Amino acid sequence: MTPTIKDVAKKANVSIATVSRILNNQQGYSLKTKERVIEAIKDLGYQPNAIARGLINKRTQTLGILFPDVSSMFSSDILKGIEEIAHTKGHSVVVCHTDSSKKRMTKYLQVLNEKRVDGIIFTSEVITEDYYKIIEEMDVPVVLLATQSYRFPLPYVKVDDKHAAYSAVSYLIEKGHRNIGMISGPIEDEIAGRPRVEGYKQALEEHGITFDEKKLVITSGFYYETGTGMLSRLLKQDESITAVFAASDELAVSAMSNAFEMGIHVPNELSIIGYDNLKISQMAIPPLTTLAQPLYEMGKLGAELLLDMLETGKAVESRIVPHHIVERKTVKAYE
Repeated sequence: MTPTIKDVAKKANVSIATVSRILNNQQGYSLKTKERVIEAIKDLGYQPNAIARGLINKRTQTLGILFPDVSSMFSSDILKGIEEIAHTKGHSVVVCHTDSSKKRMTKYLQVLNEKRVDGIIFTSEVITEDYYKIIEEMDVPVVLLATQSYRFPLPYVKVDDKHAAYSAVSYLIEKGHRNIGMISGPIEDEIAGRPRVEGYKQALEEHGITFDEKKLVITSGFYYETGTGMLSRLLKQDESITAVFAASDELAVSAMSNAFEMGIHVPNELSIIGYDNLKISQMAIPPLTTLAQPLYEMGKLGAELLLDMLETGKAVESRIVPHHIVERKTVKAYE
């Protein structure tokens, strides 16, 4: 028969209330009493929840995951990969939606500390000094996913954003396009914004094409809504554009919607390539050609590295994962 908290109390010769206080890390008992209760838990094999297990093996079998936007397709693909590995290794995950807010990020880091998570996967945002101080105090392994830090020594898993953007623009050039515009994410975003613009510019330069500021528009985010009207703005700045590189699939699909409103046929009159290879790229009409980063695989690899650090207590090497072009129906050779 499965042991109960009553059995633990009886074996340790304490009250049920005392066992409960110890399991919930509350006060009101001596160290000797706590040791006696933990010994009773071990002997009986009583494991009511992660807290009790953590008292015995110093682990809660729980990982904390921090996302700026849990509702996005980008986050869901990564989370599926994380959860697959975590579940296989007997861990659960606590997902936190920070909304790119410093206040919420700080709060959630404190919550994860209180819940005594074994490790943290930090995604898509910049690690600030304040965040790093809290992480250091928590003294748990951390893996960065789809982000990195030059300042702080934390392992990361990500695509080389500059190189990936370079590949997307080079693909358009190989298709014969020379007048290539870009719909960018926030330029102040040093993780995905600025590097993708730099990759765009470098591809132009190395193919003998002069960069023109009129061929670049900058949005406030990588989402569909932030791309609203950006294609029409771009074409007003330079009507000679024959192809557009959008810094995310959502921005690309927003541009396709804008093109439809303007009576512009994609790809016969305008080619568009996105970035990410989200499910929305397959569902778009026509299906979106895009630069794919392996989000699901990145989630799996990030979780594997974090669990390796937990098991071995040793640091792991950062990983740059490969990207590739997924050809669909929104890019046409320019003749």
